[in-house]
Amino acid sequence: MPSYKGHRYPGEIINHCVWLYFRFPLSFREVAETMLERGVVVSYETIRRWCAKFGQTYANQLRRRRVRPGDKWHLDEVFLRINGTQHYLWRAVDQDGNVLDVLIQSRRNAVAARKFFRRLLKGLEYVPRVLVTDKLGSYAVAHCELLGSVEHRRSKYLNNRAEHSHQPTRQRERAMKRFTSPRHAQRFLSAFSGISPHFHRLSAPEWRTEMADRFAVWREVTATEVAA
Repeated sequence: MPSYKGHRYPGEIINHCVWLYFRFPLSFREVAETMLERGVVVSYETIRRWCAKFGQTYANQLRRRRVRPGDKWHLDEVFLRINGTQHYLWRAVDQDGNVLDVLIQSRRNAVAARKFFRRLLKGLEYVPRVLVTDKLGSYAVAHCELLGSVEHRRSKYLNNRAEHSHQPTRQRERAMKRFTSPRHAQRFLSAFSGISPHFHRLSAPEWRTEMADRFAVWREVTATEVAA
């Protein structure tokens, strides 16, 4: 559980600011303005520090509480231009669109593919039934070396699930006027991919009940009830 000891503001204020920043396309200044309207005076720099300190912690706790992801992994990479240099965002999702992991790398060669595969296997601790990628040769090399027993389907037409999952990242990239460094991008996207999907609106009629349950989990993860 996160510790708020030594912080001037209570946990519920801190986690609410973190939730606003990662859930909606708001800048730190806009989050500060939103809190000011509610009578809470906090600087945007303080909110930035809260997001850096607690964002990944919250995301990790949410990932531990989710049901086991599916056994069909969709992998894809998309370019990100950071300070004028092209980088690649590697992303893996399951058949239901749940983000499994993300990794910023400067290349999309076999070395980069192997690094991402190892990261996935270490974090998830199980192998998929099916692996779906586009026809990038780097995937085939990493597949043969690390997941040779897993069925590998290679087709740009089968990987829409992973391609569509890049859209929220593009939206936030535009709102943030691009990332300032690979480290900044990795830190933000790792926390963002764990927090934001937890609150995505569902199309089912049970949306209100489901969201109430998800906010309850959020309060447990952020230790709001304990801190109160």
